Amino acid sequence: MTAPINPATTDYVRETFALLGDRDPLAIMAETPAWIAERVHGLSDAAMRRPEGPGRWSLVEVLSHLADAEIAFAWRVRIILTQDRPPMLGYDQGAWLTRFDYANADSAEALHVFTSLRHWNYRIWRTTTPADLDRIGMHMERGPETADTLRKMIAGHDLRHRRQIERLLVVVR
Repeated sequence: MTAPINPATTDYVRETFALLGDRDPLAIMAETPAWIAERVHGLSDAAMRRPEGPGRWSLVEVLSHLADAEIAFAWRVRIILTQDRPPMLGYDQGAWLTRFDYANADSAEALHVFTSLRHWNYRIWRTTTPADLDRIGMHMERGPETADTLRKMIAGHDLRHRRQIERLLVVVR
């Protein structure tokens, strides 16, 4: 059974889709690891750990979040493509940030994990068929979502965090 849909998650989906607009989700997904690597290359450890402001994330926390989010996205695409209307759990990113101590993670390792997982997942995305993209998973917070919705959410999520990284780079340089 699906929980009632939270209006905040609906707003998040709408904002994420707006960031993507009519851009190709696969192009965004393919370019994001190199886009990030180019921007953080050569930054000091202190710069990587400096948050955007009080209560805000640092670059190492963003990279750690992207690595862990890629794990969640990997699971979701695989179950959507192999099961009939599977449940998809949400997760509390703030709890993951704290529990998995993103602030003290190794930024190079986080970027490596994100890049590796993204490349592994991208091979699945680039071979999906139109029928695959119509397959449905039952998100426990947002209700039914197609694989295509997930693909667009991933690309929009990338763009959301790329925007965040651009803001952080102004602070740390």
